[in-house]
Amino acid sequence: MESEGEIVDLQPRNPSPRRDLPINFNHYATKKSVSESMLDVALFMSNATRLKAVLEQEPPSPYYIILVTLLSISLLLQVVIGILLIITARMNLNEVSKQQRLNQLNNTTMVMVFITVIINIFITAFGVQKMGQPWPTPRPY
Repeated sequence: MESEGEIVDLQPRNPSPRRDLPINFNHYATKKSVSESMLDVALFMSNATRLKAVLEQEPPSPYYIILVTLLSISLLLQVVIGILLIITARMNLNEVSKQQRLNQLNNTTMVMVFITVIINIFITAFGVQKMGQPWPTPRPY
């Protein structure tokens, strides 16, 4: 019978010795950077598609210049963020001498991601078509 304050482990123990090892922060940071890079690639592809659609609009929208500028800035920032994430992922977090530099790179990347998100909010706001207006059909090649 179990006493009231006793903790019962309902998960069977894994005999693997890896389970009891402490977390490797370098692997954790690398996985985090790779995940962020994949999301950055998805946003990059989305913005490239949006830029193409804006450039192909028959009568250019009244926000044409704004959208092209914001999309171009967003794409440029995403390339820089991708480069920073690659640099961050390649550095070893376990080396104490590199931790301050990694912290600076991580903070810089975070600020740039925030700015990119804000820019993409404006892209979405200016890129919304009026109700009832279909997206322009692409020109035949």
